[in-house]
Amino acid sequence: MTLPKLTKLELQIMEVLWDRGATSIREIQEAFPERSRPAYTTIQTTVYRMEKKKVVRRVKKISNAHIFEPVVSRHAAQRRLIDELLSLFGGRTQPVMAHLIESGKLTLDDLREAEKTMRSLQKKEK
Repeated sequence: MTLPKLTKLELQIMEVLWDRGATSIREIQEAFPERSRPAYTTIQTTVYRMEKKKVVRRVKKISNAHIFEPVVSRHAAQRRLIDELLSLFGGRTQPVMAHLIESGKLTLDDLREAEKTMRSLQKKEK
């Protein structure tokens, strides 16, 4: 199954679900910072749309509150976003890497970890 595209708000909701596990709409809404907290109905509508997209599912009902959990893993969502980003650069990673280095967001530890991953993948291919 291909992961559907997620909006910024949907990704923020997914972050709450990935961090907390099965959660009610009220708890999701209260996880947002108070000064930029969306209305309860906005979260509710968004979660129901996410349910239709099959990225979350209802797992139970407590009184009137439906409890939702993520269906899509954080890793799968991150991979989708990275693939979308790279497609903007024709699949080339160099412009992205150059920006990360120039902005100071890519550390030596990050590079070492990437090298370790590359070596591991090369061993698997042999």
